[in-house]
Amino acid sequence: RLLFNALSPPTQVWTLRKHFQGFPKNTDFELKEEKLPEPQNGEVLLEAVFLSVDPYMRPYSRVQMKEGDVMIGQQVARVIQSKNLKFPVGSHVTTHCGWRTHYLSNGSDLVLVLPEWPKNLPLSLALGAIGMPGLTALYGLEEVCQIKSGETLLVNAAAGAVGIIVGQIAKLKGCKVVGCAGSEDKVAFLKQLGFDEAFNYKTVRSLEEALKKAAPDGYDCYFENVGGHFSSVVMPQMREFGRIAVCGSISMYNDTEPQKGPYVHPEMIFKQLRMEGFLVHRWPHKHPESLKRLLAWQQQGKLQWREHVTEGFVNMPAAFMGMLKGDNIGKAVVKA
Repeated sequence: RLLFNALSPPTQVWTLRKHFQGFPKNTDFELKEEKLPEPQNGEVLLEAVFLSVDPYMRPYSRVQMKEGDVMIGQQVARVIQSKNLKFPVGSHVTTHCGWRTHYLSNGSDLVLVLPEWPKNLPLSLALGAIGMPGLTALYGLEEVCQIKSGETLLVNAAAGAVGIIVGQIAKLKGCKVVGCAGSEDKVAFLKQLGFDEAFNYKTVRSLEEALKKAAPDGYDCYFENVGGHFSSVVMPQMREFGRIAVCGSISMYNDTEPQKGPYVHPEMIFKQLRMEGFLVHRWPHKHPESLKRLLAWQQQGKLQWREHVTEGFVNMPAAFMGMLKGDNIGKAVVKA
């Protein structure tokens, strides 16, 4: 283990220099270099191809990371050296190894990209529509909301990585879909995707009125990505026995003081609502078949996608902060 690999390039890693206080800053990150040892029996050396930036990294950085740790995150990587027959040189995998250009693995934390992956389909989609965000959308609708044809669904942050897939899957299942986003370009994209109603929450005079206009009879299902004030306005507009899948609360991640009320209990009781938080890794046994379903929908032209690609590993912090500000339409990724 003391023999370092002279052939492999230096590994660059982005670390959390300082825990975020409020919105992240450039000075909260530090770029470092390290050398990796030669792969031993059973090990592979990986090189990052695409890296993901996601909202969950903001709250998870506080609970899962110490200052100085490599930033958490998923990537698509290429095997460049291998002493593991399951992962030959040239194959592509997904792995949660964080913000690093190279990674040495024993294979236990690697997942091969689907063997039927079309050659003309960007591998970055394994971090998006045919990856964790796609699975999140699918499980939130099917497992948590148990959505049915003819129902009305509301999804906020609808032009984000998860939201665009949520809306399209709900349409495939015969639902009315209402989405909101934070720019006119995003709203136009949602309408292009086939959303029945879409509006810019930043420019409407009243969020309550906009939601009522979009669905006068209320909402059966609510796919929650934002939290905070938005959620409080939606609750009175849920229909009896409505279901709420709580996926994210991006409006609250950078708060230095916790937001307060109003409280949901009266609406929950009298409308007999079911509200459930979930994490995508609750259903790992479903991942292989679910990814194949997502890929099939994409190949059939039923699932459109869009990406916001930032070039260069050196720009990881900028891509992350831009995503938190809503600069992206669709999945935000970094091309290494």
